[in-house]
Amino acid sequence: MKYRPEIDGLRALAVTPVILFHAGIGAFSGGFVGVDIFFVISGYLITSILLTEVRRGEFSLLGFYERRARRILPALFFVLLCCLPFAWAWMVPDQLRHFGRSVVAVVFSVSNFLFWREDGGYFAAASELKPLLHTWSLAVEEQYYLVAPLAFVLLWRQGRRVAFWATAALALASLMLAEWGSRFAPVANFYLTPFRAWELLAGALCAFLMLDGPMRRSEPLGLAGLGLILGAVFLFDGGTPFPGLYALVPVGGAVLVILFAQPGTAAARLLSLPPLVGLGVISYSTYLWHQPLFAFARIRSLSAPSEGLLLLLAVAAVGLGALSWRFVERPFRRRAAPGVARRRFAAACAACGVLFVAGGLYASVSKGIPGRVPVPAPGSREAGLLASLADAPLAKPCWLGTGATEIGDFNLLCPIFTPPEPAHRILVIGDSHSAAILPAFHLLGARNAVSWLGAGDCPPVLDAEVRGSTLARGLCEEVNRREYEAVRDGGFDVVVLAARWSHYFNGERPGARGRFSFIPAAAAAPSIHPSAGPDGVFADLLAHTVQRYAGLGVAVVLLDQVPEQPASPDKLMEQVVFLGAGEGVGGAELLETIAGSSQSLAADAVLQGPAERAMARLAGGEVWYVSVDRGFRQGELYLWGDANGSFYFDRNHLSVYGTAFIAEELTRAFQPVLDSR
Repeated sequence: MKYRPEIDGLRALAVTPVILFHAGIGAFSGGFVGVDIFFVISGYLITSILLTEVRRGEFSLLGFYERRARRILPALFFVLLCCLPFAWAWMVPDQLRHFGRSVVAVVFSVSNFLFWREDGGYFAAASELKPLLHTWSLAVEEQYYLVAPLAFVLLWRQGRRVAFWATAALALASLMLAEWGSRFAPVANFYLTPFRAWELLAGALCAFLMLDGPMRRSEPLGLAGLGLILGAVFLFDGGTPFPGLYALVPVGGAVLVILFAQPGTAAARLLSLPPLVGLGVISYSTYLWHQPLFAFARIRSLSAPSEGLLLLLAVAAVGLGALSWRFVERPFRRRAAPGVARRRFAAACAACGVLFVAGGLYASVSKGIPGRVPVPAPGSREAGLLASLADAPLAKPCWLGTGATEIGDFNLLCPIFTPPEPAHRILVIGDSHSAAILPAFHLLGARNAVSWLGAGDCPPVLDAEVRGSTLARGLCEEVNRREYEAVRDGGFDVVVLAARWSHYFNGERPGARGRFSFIPAAAAAPSIHPSAGPDGVFADLLAHTVQRYAGLGVAVVLLDQVPEQPASPDKLMEQVVFLGAGEGVGGAELLETIAGSSQSLAADAVLQGPAERAMARLAGGEVWYVSVDRGFRQGELYLWGDANGSFYFDRNHLSVYGTAFIAEELTRAFQPVLDSR
């Protein structure tokens, strides 16, 4: 097929926002859609070559897979090899254990399945520390191309028209599956091939349409394609249901560019600018490099890397991509090059794969090769610091975790503290934050019965459809209904609403749009003012929820979330203990590390201010607003730990040590509530 420089320009337009999104540049909140553009381009180019060969009777399945291997494996294996010394030197055992698993998954092209099954999702903060997270997209492509060549050959034998419409039908079926997945299985929807196949098939349909020659060029449609892509990059974010119907925006944009931005059009001239073409040529190698650079910088840093450093690493990814393309990727793509004949190439790839799998399995089975680092002796100060990272097990028997797809037997209250003759009965409801803070109620639990009911990633709001939760669609609403019924029928005196409130107002970063959205049900609609925007809608829903609970005759406590931290305390503490970062674990050095990486009051006010103001406005009568933030405050900082350990087990959930730290303050704050009953 004839070379089109504008397609390389389109590759540049795909890889740039992905890199800037992973660098945390807020303006590129939808930069992840660059992967979808890559899928369309891949589907178009590879299907064009495949159909041309099939029509000429020149197609070879072995030749097809050899080209794919030469395109993908050398640069991929080279980047994996370069990651190994940094993983060995900088990763604590648990991180290296997970890294080993991801190496094995990459070799077998199943990393998308691995990341799907791990906790959180693509947009979770923990994903920033996974050097091979980006390989999920390579796995999707390789799984697709295990099936696509034979499928197209068989369909072509039935006639070109049949092949085209069968491809269109499969693409539509996959798109409908993705729309369903965005509602009911969002994490699987993002990672797994059946939900993504329609994007590659969209490119394949372009190949069918252009098999006999280019489409008639169109200035408006070519520019419209660019506009759709840029709109998705700058307007989408982690809360956009994806890749369902919303993905039609960047995918449709890429299709319009491929079909109508023919040479001579304004869109083609823009995309054919030498800098864009050059970046497009090295886009695959650049894509391979960017995530390891960012992840290892975040792993090594004792605080969140600066935006300037991440931008510098983005530039470094381009430079390394150019070198990899020149000295690794391009030579191996030339089949006739000396020393890389088919058999030698296959043997070399197999040998590399075996070595990577063996090393990855060893890292996983050995639990991160702990012999690399000094293991704290039982009872030592170092062991105590690590023990402080433990999370609360109290709600585990009743836990409906993130990513759940069915509610099952989730209808039982979790009894947490059960004195023989309780003075009051307290029910704590909410998301994972409400479960993490439960040990802090142990002083109250000496005289009062404390129970819990909730689900991860599920805010305790009534009469609303929750969009953006990692739970399947409808589960949050069912959980919230059961929470209300438990308060109504359970004879409780106090209901405590606890959650990561800022997450549902404005996302994880100051200024970021919220991941979640809420559609009020008819019961709540009269009190909701849509013109108030997402923050206002949630504030109105919270007020409606409080009103409904207060109407049951119970005291309603709105428990403020604890301060969120800009860095991961668990990672920092493990680095201090295992890797000697921060010059050891002496009191002064550790406290300096904590102070240098803790949240400032000013940043916390930006992040949590909308939620705190909304809850404070609701206080009065039988509605109480309780905060324990003062316990973490030192000067202008909210500290994440002290000389004896970490208050957190990740950036925002309290550890058992942290709940013990605030137990007395929480008890004092609750005393007026109990005295009023």
